[in-house]
Amino acid sequence: MAEQKATNIKWHHGKITKEDRERLLDQKGLTIWLTGLSGSGKSTIAVELEHALIQNKHQAYILDGDNIRHGLNKNLGFSPEDRTENIRRIGEVAKLFTEANIITIAAFVSPYREDRDNVRKLLDYGKFVEVYVKCSLEVCEARDTKGLYKKARAGEVKDFTGISAPYEEPLDPELTVDSSKLSVEESTREILNYLEEKGYVKFEYS
Repeated sequence: MAEQKATNIKWHHGKITKEDRERLLDQKGLTIWLTGLSGSGKSTIAVELEHALIQNKHQAYILDGDNIRHGLNKNLGFSPEDRTENIRRIGEVAKLFTEANIITIAAFVSPYREDRDNVRKLLDYGKFVEVYVKCSLEVCEARDTKGLYKKARAGEVKDFTGISAPYEEPLDPELTVDSSKLSVEESTREILNYLEEKGYVKFEYS
């Protein structure tokens, strides 16, 4: 996708500061980036995580890979170039949400390390938490919740991550949850524990 640069734009600053927003919401924004193969459980964990955070009076919102492709990124396919543009756009959206002090939960296959690292660079230090939802291809394919692995094996789906397109595992994520061994609830609790230990949230356990 050809990049076009506007030359007649200017950044407009408002009167509300980051500190004002922190006081208003009583929290600091960050982006929790869930990455992993299709079928690893990213979206399911994201839903549980959002629910748990909001139940404890934290403002959170999910940016989900499938949902985003219904709107903002519906003009993108699954070529390497389109995948990169998909994540670039989501990174910019996540940055806006994070700057508004929302706990942003991004659930995307996001197969390329460079793309994920570029999102990290968009955000202030400490505002990007990469969570690798680890699950073997064999387990993900056995789950095949959307029937996509079967179609990919049959050649009906092109450029499918793990089958006909690569997935580059995170080298140094903030957290790894093994969804082949942990339940959705256990995976969610692992993430919540990390967020609490690092001072991102204050969580009251029932």
